[in-house]
Amino acid sequence: MHDHAPGECLNILVVNAGSSSLKLRLLGPDDSLLASVDLDVRAGWPEPAGVRAAIAGLARLGASGLPCAVGHRIVHGGTAFVDPVVVTDPVAEELRALTVLAPLHQPAALATLAMVRSALPDVVQVACFDTAFHARMPPAAATYAVPAYWREQLGVRRYGFHGLSHAYASQRAALLTRGSRVVTCHLGSGASLAAVCDGACVDTTMGFTPLDGLVMSTRSGAVDPGLLLWLQTSVGMPVDDLTDALFHRSGLSALAGTGDMRAVVDRAAVGDPDASLALAVYLHRLRAQIAGMAAALGGLDTLLFTGGVGERSAVVRAGAVAGLGFLGVAVDPERNAAHTGAGQDGTAWGTDRGTETGSGTAEADITATGSRVRTLVVEAREDLEIARGVRECLAMRRR
Repeated sequence: MHDHAPGECLNILVVNAGSSSLKLRLLGPDDSLLASVDLDVRAGWPEPAGVRAAIAGLARLGASGLPCAVGHRIVHGGTAFVDPVVVTDPVAEELRALTVLAPLHQPAALATLAMVRSALPDVVQVACFDTAFHARMPPAAATYAVPAYWREQLGVRRYGFHGLSHAYASQRAALLTRGSRVVTCHLGSGASLAAVCDGACVDTTMGFTPLDGLVMSTRSGAVDPGLLLWLQTSVGMPVDDLTDALFHRSGLSALAGTGDMRAVVDRAAVGDPDASLALAVYLHRLRAQIAGMAAALGGLDTLLFTGGVGERSAVVRAGAVAGLGFLGVAVDPERNAAHTGAGQDGTAWGTDRGTETGSGTAEADITATGSRVRTLVVEAREDLEIARGVRECLAMRRR
């Protein structure tokens, strides 16, 4: 493997394996986007030869050869991996053992990791974790009130997710504002909030799995665990059916018949009752949990929206802050309405865009004049956070 000394050109290949796409981004040493490739995987995961061809194509497009290092987005790091780590065979085995904690997300990422390691055997590979940003939450926020055996032997705790997005967003907030208390709202097909104080996460809305918290595109968000017991014991619902319903047939999709927030907003605007209820439920939960995150911080200086829905939907942003005046939050209607991110291209809003290329209108301050709290919109750039993690990991390795 090649370790590059400080000062050398260090191009980073960022690999983000999602449920429907495989995103590859080649970033230069100044984080400029040199090349990008998206592979649609809904018809089947690419073969190793396809991944090798995509990497070779990136190298040609980037006009600077193969990357010096690769950063992989891995959803779950458990309690062992709380910082980016160089992937060795033992590390890969430990990550495979964590699949039981994220069975819907971990397998695709690990399959891609194996293919990229095979395609670039002499290039250092670094795993960056969605759980890591939340790993050092205070025990009061991370601990479930469940039996000690669950917590101590089974690893039951609140892990939190979307950490790469929350980390990048909170760093942008620190650069754009002076306040230390930030609530970041990652709103896409999956959705979560994080309470961040001086750059450290102190609470988040997702828990042991990415099912907890906010209403999402097809996921229920938080439900009474007693309901799930009742469905199993009184209705006789099999575990597989229950899992499928909660992850794939709930959320906006269950209430409005679609997980696309753009369609929900458009239909609600013309009085469609199902879409109106879906939007109201979504915003009710969102407002309540923003307030909960502010309580964890002891106040609020900055509220930040990111992700496909957070960046694109002025209606969702306005609805989210409509009941938060008591916290000092207010948005300027014209500034808010004017910022639609990349939403004019017809793309569904119920998507997690993950790594992006930049739009020229990536950031906006939509704060109302006189508001105590700054309200910002920031483009989701997990690729930049992964690249930062790779460089820090390699710098630590050289010391």
